[in-house]
Amino acid sequence: MALGATFGSTGREHIGTAEGALGVVTAAALQLASSPSLDETAPTMLAAFRESLGASEAGLWLDGPQGLALHTADGDLFTDRPTVEASLAAPGATSVLAVPIVLAGRRLGALAVRGARADPDPLPYIRTLGAVLAPLIGHAQHAAELEAEVAARAREIDEARRFTEKIIDSLPLGLYVVDRDFRIRAWNRKRETGTQGVSREEAIGRTIFEILHRQPGDLLRSEFEETFRTGRIQQFQMESVATGDTRTFRISKIPMRLSDAGVTHVITIGEDVTDWKEAEKRFMQGEKLAAIGQLAAGVMHEINNPLATIAACAESLQLKLDDLRQDGWPLTPDHSDLLRIIDNEVHRCKRIVDGLLDFSRPKTVAKELLHVNEIVEQTLFLLQHHVRFKKLQVATHLDPELTTLVYANREQLLQVLLALLLNAIDAVADQGTIIVRTRAGRTATEAVLLEVVDDGMGIPRSDQDKIFEPFFTTKAPGRGTGLGLSICYGIIHDHQGRIEVDSTPGRGSTFRVILPASEGV
Repeated sequence: MALGATFGSTGREHIGTAEGALGVVTAAALQLASSPSLDETAPTMLAAFRESLGASEAGLWLDGPQGLALHTADGDLFTDRPTVEASLAAPGATSVLAVPIVLAGRRLGALAVRGARADPDPLPYIRTLGAVLAPLIGHAQHAAELEAEVAARAREIDEARRFTEKIIDSLPLGLYVVDRDFRIRAWNRKRETGTQGVSREEAIGRTIFEILHRQPGDLLRSEFEETFRTGRIQQFQMESVATGDTRTFRISKIPMRLSDAGVTHVITIGEDVTDWKEAEKRFMQGEKLAAIGQLAAGVMHEINNPLATIAACAESLQLKLDDLRQDGWPLTPDHSDLLRIIDNEVHRCKRIVDGLLDFSRPKTVAKELLHVNEIVEQTLFLLQHHVRFKKLQVATHLDPELTTLVYANREQLLQVLLALLLNAIDAVADQGTIIVRTRAGRTATEAVLLEVVDDGMGIPRSDQDKIFEPFFTTKAPGRGTGLGLSICYGIIHDHQGRIEVDSTPGRGSTFRVILPASEGV
């Protein structure tokens, strides 16, 4: 039976009678028990109740944070909250009959009627309907509170999930998770922007072999199975040329357990450690150079003393030969040539020792504010009369907007650039191009970049880690001591900068000097 029919028939048959009011109460109890929806039943119920009592208005009010609030009524009637509250405070003091709706000692609201017939007394029926409504309203409020709490908890869980995802996505690491079926269950944004550029939506649910198809499937499977089986973290390094440059990655496979039954998932983290490896190499290079410097300082005097004796003996022999030649002795030029070779080699040894000494015990040098472009121009001016330099094509690309000053020693920077240019001349073998360029860096610690580029023979990758070591040289015997670049390294390090090399065999090399900006400039 429809709600309107239930309330309507009962009310219209006994309008203004006790039976009519009681019938409305009974019908309300039956209807609310079978379909406890206050929003649906209240308007029709209140209209029928108003008619049964011959009242002009009937309203249902509920307690809220701001006091009583009209919940529902017949049309636009009954908006007089002060009168309802006054009637509850002093029953019979107003034209409104209002009774509290109470459940377990707690007031939930009020049922109010205005203009009801005096006979029969409407108050007992109002109280009876209020008692019928009390458990329904209590249930509805409790359900609403539970629903609000569930919604709030759901929002908290969703916010926590999104926050966790943001943390994982913000990591500078590639991260993904696979289950025991090798299906991907998590895939962070770093993996999306990686070399393969696979979106999260495309990756989730598919097997790792479908996504990382560049890697051997058997190798991938064995790595994951090892972690699943042993429950131990695995770490290894691999190199990739997917971006065009060789990059080093540290791969970590971490076991994950959702229960105590064993490893259920494996978290894989890929971290680009190329820069860290380069820094480690530079640190090891510094340690090697420091050790060589200490060795050089320790043996310097021991070597210089016999060298000085040999040089003095050679000079004495030369003087004796000159005297014998003046006395008419038949001496051949070979004797003088041999003594000249001895003298030249002694001085060459002394230069090597002095270079090591300068490297191991840097001298206190005067520094000043300098423009790197001026150093380049001055160095090229010094080289312009060099015979081999004239045969080459030398181009300069000096950034005219490079106004950053460096705090440096002019002579030492000249020495560094001169050494790099002479090495470039040797690399191109008198038939190539050399470019000298300057440009601004991105940070204060990398403010100025000076590069010497050649299109010569290049440096094998196996030798690139050694070229700054003392005595290491790729030149033919007698053409270099192997100290030039190591001294350059020490000078630039003393200026709080660094020197790097990029080289491809057969295509040339780029030596890059990076210097910090002068403080306060």
